[in-house]
Parts: sequence; structure tokens; C-alpha cells
Amino acid sequence: MEAATASLDRRSVIFSGAAALAAGAARADAPAFALDGRYEQGGFAFGRSAPRAALAVDGVPVGKASRNGQFVIGFDRDSPPAARLEVLTASGDENRKIDVAPVNYDIQRIDGLPNDQVEPTDPALLARIKAEAQRKAMGFASNVDADDFKDGFVLPVQGARLSARFGGQRILNGVPSRPHYGSDLAAPIGTPVRAPAGGQVCFAESNLHFDGALVMIDHGQGLISCYLHLSRVDAVAGRRIETGEMIGAVGMEGRATGPHLCWRMKWRGRNLDPMLMVGQRAPV
Repeated sequence: MEAATASLDRRSVIFSGAAALAAGAARADAPAFALDGRYEQGGFAFGRSAPRAALAVDGVPVGKASRNGQFVIGFDRDSPPAARLEVLTASGDENRKIDVAPVNYDIQRIDGLPNDQVEPTDPALLARIKAEAQRKAMGFASNVDADDFKDGFVLPVQGARLSARFGGQRILNGVPSRPHYGSDLAAPIGTPVRAPAGGQVCFAESNLHFDGALVMIDHGQGLISCYLHLSRVDAVAGRRIETGEMIGAVGMEGRATGPHLCWRMKWRGRNLDPMLMVGQRAPV
């Protein structure tokens, strides 16, 4: 009995608000549920349901579908082999188990980095790194009510070479480090970097210790893309940006051994492979 009560309580928390917003829509007007994407570690699912449907992944509320009924969820680089998606509307619920395929990640060895880019010890530098991390966390916490992801993504740098894949285990100067959560696109310094999808710029700073110049874009529903090591920042925090607009230019600032763009993506704290988004569109 206690387990049933807890389940009902959890469902009411997830459902709260979304059902009220959708209650005025007739059952016949609700669009058919659809789901598509890349179901693998670092991947994602785009979905369509009733406008403002409440969403939960593995029992945890993760927001609502857009006013058009579009939504996105992500699978972390280290995602377990299955995820449970719940989509709750006034006219009924959808429950889907999504099998998440494992990925074999590269081992990436990088030598010759300055020690302060691998194991910094200077107290002033550590304080600077901590302050930068706090500001970046505010960027990642952005949560714009939008669905700019729905039309898919294009490459932010044209003609670039993929020099490091997402998710590789990094060994820096012989020291095992965190996995590489980006896709590296090698191109000459000054090569234009353009927004691969619309959104709101939620962070734009230069001269960060590890990242160099960094821009973040909020594409809606907690999907944040990041652009590291820029030689120039053209984006302005707080402003709307459209697909193809200039973000900045390729550089090698921060922890980098050559000119490239490190393209990263997160969804609600989960690290995603942005290359998997290229060419994908949400169901309409």
C-alpha cells in the first residue's frame, strides 16, 4: 500500500501543471505520440506529444514539451543500458522503455601540456578556476522555454576535420583524466564558427583557463551546446541567435595543442555527443 501511495504521489508531482495546461484540448486534437533519435550512449531522443505534456525519465521529472508538443531527452556518455520515458497528458500517458546501446570509446593520449593545464596547484589559479566553474554552472542552468532543437543541427565549422571523437578517455601528460566530453573539429585559426541551431546565448566569455574563449547556447528544455577554445567571441550573452549566425572563430586558447573547435553538448547534466544531432529533426 505504501509503495502504491508513493507511486501516486510521484505521478501527481510530474503531472502537476502540465495536465492543467492541456486539459482544454480535446482528446481528438492531441497529436499522435512519436519518438525518434539516436538511442546510444551520448545520444538523444526527439519526441512529439500533446503541447505541454509533462516528461519524466527514470521517474525523475525533466520538464514539459513545448507549446508545439516537441521535446528532447538525452542519454549520458555513461548511460545505463535502458531508460524509461514517461509522457503524461490530460488525455492519457505514454510509457516507453528505450534501449540505449553501449559505445566503445577511444583512448586519447595528449602529452606536452603545461603542468598548470593538467594538475594546477597555485592557490590563486585554483581560485580562478573555481570562480570560472561557478559562472559556467550558471550558463548550464539556463532553461529557456523553447524548442529550437526541433529543426536539427548543422556543423558549426565547415570543412573541418574530426580530430577527436566524443567520449574518449583522456590521458594527459601520462595522467588519467576525465573523459573528453566534446567532438573536436580541427580547422585553421580564424575559421568562422556559426550557430548550428537557433537559441539564446547563455554564456560568452574569453580567457578562461581551460576553455579559452567559450560560448554556450540554450536550445530549449535544458539542451545546451558549448564552443571552446575560440580565438574570437562574436556572440553576446542574453541575445537570441539563429542558425548560421556567427558565434566566433576557431582558436587554440586554453588547454589545446592545436587550432580546433571543441563542440560540446549537455542535457540536464548529461553529456551528449553533438555530432549525433547533425541532420536529425524532431517528429512533426
